Amino acid sequence: MKRLFKLTLISTVFIAFSCTDLDDELEDTITEEFSIDGLPSADGEGGGGALLAPFSRLRAGSAGNSGFFALQGVPGDDMAVPQKGGDWFDGGIWIALHRHTWDPANDRVEEGWNDAYGGVGECNTALALTGDEALDANQTAQVRALRAYFYWRLLDVYGNVKIVTETNPTPPQVDRAQVFDFVESELLAALGIPAVTADIDLSGSDLTTDVSPYRLNQYGTLGILAKLYLNAEVYTGTPRYQEADWAATYIIDNGPYQLCAAGCTEPNLSRRPEVESDPETLEGYAAIFAPTNENNPEIIWSIQYDIASNTGMNFSQMTLHGPSQLTFGLDEAPWNGFVTLEEFYNSYEDGDLRKEANFLVGPQTDFSGNPLLDFAADDDDLQVNYTPAINELEPNALRQGGARMKKFSFEVLGRADMNNDMPIVRLGDVHLMRGEARARAAGDWNLSLPDVNAIRTRAGVSTLGSIDADEFLAERGREMFQESSRRIDLIRFGKFQDSWWEKTNADAFRNLMPIPVDQINAVDDLTQNPGY
Repeated sequence: MKRLFKLTLISTVFIAFSCTDLDDELEDTITEEFSIDGLPSADGEGGGGALLAPFSRLRAGSAGNSGFFALQGVPGDDMAVPQKGGDWFDGGIWIALHRHTWDPANDRVEEGWNDAYGGVGECNTALALTGDEALDANQTAQVRALRAYFYWRLLDVYGNVKIVTETNPTPPQVDRAQVFDFVESELLAALGIPAVTADIDLSGSDLTTDVSPYRLNQYGTLGILAKLYLNAEVYTGTPRYQEADWAATYIIDNGPYQLCAAGCTEPNLSRRPEVESDPETLEGYAAIFAPTNENNPEIIWSIQYDIASNTGMNFSQMTLHGPSQLTFGLDEAPWNGFVTLEEFYNSYEDGDLRKEANFLVGPQTDFSGNPLLDFAADDDDLQVNYTPAINELEPNALRQGGARMKKFSFEVLGRADMNNDMPIVRLGDVHLMRGEARARAAGDWNLSLPDVNAIRTRAGVSTLGSIDADEFLAERGREMFQESSRRIDLIRFGKFQDSWWEKTNADAFRNLMPIPVDQINAVDDLTQNPGY
């Protein structure tokens, strides 16, 4: 019966929505069917069972050049994927994402939809299990919260979608406000409360307070809820900033998590043995995103990635120039794609520890510390030199232009797939959510200063005596770079229609992505978002 139901659900969710990612479908099926109780599983939690497939689905599109990461990053003012002759043109999809001229046939738009509904399908499969295989109360609460998170992605990116559940596989399309209500109700049910208030009592929740970064506890679920409430005015027209403040405050006041600051260290696995200037450890902010970050005290909920069975994070391949393979001794040549916009890079002041942690700039050296050469360089200087300036978006961007992303630090002798985990909820973000929610609720941005200054102190820069909305957005950008936050933040602050490097389109309807054309063609009662 378990296998029969799974195949039925795949036909409902994957075929009805024209998902063509058959590799992901097969991988998810095999992963669940062959999970063996009592043996360590690939998720690091010791036995995964019915939770393994739903949580594993998070990896799709979250830390690679596709799906959710691409949709949240490339349309923003912080990163781009320039065309270098025939490289990275890909039918113009990256240029369209950067210039806000995408259409419903854009591959990244399709991937984001399929990834989220693939996760919904795995959650529905788990929730429908019966008999000896049925989820217990804690597992049920986790999967309902996880499904709500997948629907939060759909709510944020696409707006009006179908709420497919284990009991309703063929629902009608509903508006964004109804999707918001569903996400909120599922998260509140998992927490065992009717509403978020100033005196939250989670004693009746089936979720635990156990520190388990690859699973959802009370704090991780409240973190999702804080994200939902912080953006409620965008989603529904009704602000819910007070609830966002309360949810974030509960995490800060009651959770066991700490900002990773001075004394919080991880080994620097990108250290080259013959290069004395390479530090032995990563400390503070940089340590949060190290390849050994699975037990970092700041991370509340994260996606596990590794080089073996939990693959899919390939930032080193996405951003580094090909010759940088010789810097770190990587087993494959990188692809030289994603870069940081110059203005965004320059928004960090010198001495900001995040600037050093987030970006790779300047003349590059090889594994032994000698100048790294590119014999196909665009100019007469053969040494690879990552310049913050980028000459153009297309058609012939210089191969060495743009600061490179290294927030999720690399490993010497690393593979194309990385070992770093991707935080979804971490304490630094929770502080900024609370500060913003508190400021918006009272109409006074200075009320965010305690939280902002806690983050700035950790970054090694001076505290602020006053702040406005623009400076808060800039501070949030500096902290949350490369964590799939920028598009969401720009929309919330009313800046998504602004002009920046190589982008002038101000179409307000692009606050929502289109529903993929394949879905519109396949499903009779799906209506396209306005403007597309």
